[in-house]
Amino acid sequence: MILSSQVPVAFKNGITKWKSAFNQQDATGCSAQYTDDAIMHARPFGTFTGTEEIQAFWQQIIDSGYRDVAYQNTTWELKDDNCFILRSEWTMNKAFGVVHEEHWMLQPDGTAKLAYDDFEVLGER
Repeated sequence: MILSSQVPVAFKNGITKWKSAFNQQDATGCSAQYTDDAIMHARPFGTFTGTEEIQAFWQQIIDSGYRDVAYQNTTWELKDDNCFILRSEWTMNKAFGVVHEEHWMLQPDGTAKLAYDDFEVLGER
């Protein structure tokens, strides 16, 4: 685990953009933060591969009235020079859970995108 201040801006910007898109009810913006071949394991819903499946999942969640995502107790781990792993607790207006692992990968354009996302809904609010 490393200090948030040691995480390069590109990685922190990636999660900020994803949360902002979700909170603006923008499933396309959410899926834009994933690599084309990303794998998202959303417990208990299933596994989704690629931005098209991931966008459809987030659209369904948004259409079901979920919003206002916030992360708490977030930690970062350096996997290698091009990847940081984020772990966190999260809350929304209607649910709460945990991010087991988000693998944020540095892209050729200098941005960071999710290549792997593993999160779990632990309960309703």
